[in-house]
Amino acid sequence: MTTVGLKVEGAKQLRAALKAAGEDLTDLKDVNAEVAALVAQAAAARAPHRTGRLASTVRGNRAAGRATVQAGRAAVPYAGPIHWGWPRRRIAAQPWVAQTAQDLEPRWVEIFTNGVQTLLDRITGA
Repeated sequence: MTTVGLKVEGAKQLRAALKAAGEDLTDLKDVNAEVAALVAQAAAARAPHRTGRLASTVRGNRAAGRATVQAGRAAVPYAGPIHWGWPRRRIAAQPWVAQTAQDLEPRWVEIFTNGVQTLLDRITGA
C-alpha cells in the first residue's frame, strides 16, 4: 500500500486551540476529506494503467489531523513498488500520487486555508 500525506505545520496547535474553544473538529475532518478527495480523484486518473486495478484502489481518507491518499490493498499489493520503485527488481519509481499532490498544491492549500479560516472566524465570532 502506498500512502502520501500532507503535513501542515501548526495543525496540532490549531486542533488544540479549536478543542479548547469547544469547536467540533468534524469540520476540520471535512476540510481534510475534501483535500484528500481532490488529490485521490486526480491521482486515480494518472495511475499507471494496465488493467485499471491500481487506479481503482486510490482513495482519500478523512481525519482531523491530516489529508491522506492511499493506493493499493491486499489484492493489489504492488502499489508501493510501482509508486516508489524497487531497484532490486528493476522497477523504476513512478511517483504518480506524490506528483499529483504536488501539482495540485495551490488548489488544496486554498481549500485548506479557506476551511481553517472559516473555523477561526467561527471561534472569534467574525
